[in-house]
Amino acid sequence: MKFKKVCLLATGLVAAGVAIATSGCSSKSSDAKLVVSTFGLSTKQMRSDVLNPFAKQNNVKITTQFGDSSTRLTQIEHNPNSAVDVIDLAQNNAVTGAKKKLFKKLDFSKIKNFKYLSSDQQKLAKDTNTVPYTLNSLGIIYNPKKVHIKDWNDLWSSNLKGKIAIPDFTTTFGPAMLYIAGDHAKVAVPSDNGKAAFKAIKDLKPNVVKTYSQSSDLSNMFKTGEISAAVVGDYAVGMLQATDASLKYIVPVSGTYANYDNMGILKNSKNANAAYKFIDFRLGKAIQKKVASASSLNNAPVNSQVKLTPAEAANKTYGDIAKRAKIIDFYYVNNHMSAWISQWNKIMNQ
Repeated sequence: MKFKKVCLLATGLVAAGVAIATSGCSSKSSDAKLVVSTFGLSTKQMRSDVLNPFAKQNNVKITTQFGDSSTRLTQIEHNPNSAVDVIDLAQNNAVTGAKKKLFKKLDFSKIKNFKYLSSDQQKLAKDTNTVPYTLNSLGIIYNPKKVHIKDWNDLWSSNLKGKIAIPDFTTTFGPAMLYIAGDHAKVAVPSDNGKAAFKAIKDLKPNVVKTYSQSSDLSNMFKTGEISAAVVGDYAVGMLQATDASLKYIVPVSGTYANYDNMGILKNSKNANAAYKFIDFRLGKAIQKKVASASSLNNAPVNSQVKLTPAEAANKTYGDIAKRAKIIDFYYVNNHMSAWISQWNKIMNQ
């Protein structure tokens, strides 16, 4: 198959707002292909900083599926013969996919940069057959002209009635919101299976304008004044501040909850060699440094060779923030997910 250098074409939409695009970046003839399923946030930067450079360097034609993590996982689960080779998932979805045996058992000797991950990150990879490529965490973004927030407990203040947005339970940081509510109630979620936390969520409801599914929804809500504050993953901070530079982002000193984004190769992948190269490429020092930029994907590095300056580390799960970020046991969470979704919906959506 011949195609011109740097060709990128959006070819359509599929269910639930998941976009399909083709990226072929080579001046040479090639039969190598790769289908990548990834997040729908910062798609322009994903193409320019990750997909196109990999395609050009390896003479591979890439077809890309964009969308939220849970929707893309569901599609893969319901279509075991999907053409997807590599999928990017939030940690909880990676755990779910591993439990359902959707991924190929990885040969880590084929991933040269794997050795630069921490022992905990390597363990996560071996437990799930998906490799973490960035770490993100939860914070609060707010309009300082309207409110002032220092701590998670401030979200429950009567001064914020009808002024905040929080992630829906089925999103990446939905479970983390429950854990924050448990901290507010001073009862750890695993100690009572979330009973006190859900009571705190009920107490929070008067302050919540919306439980959102996509971080991009928040831009217009801040712009129109519909909300004054939102609980949000750090990966969305750059996008939100680009639309309103006055917005302030904090990670409370009391701590936060973190999530790894992982890459897995689908069990039925027909392009496993290219998939291994893609995973190794994204763990490499150069690309990890590049996508850490606020003008790129704002991805905190997992490669231990990458060092960020204080300015580069801003709004990332890195340094002091990483040290006070707690990792949720998603094996535990996923065992309770169905019941918790039902409880959440009864409180927030009725």
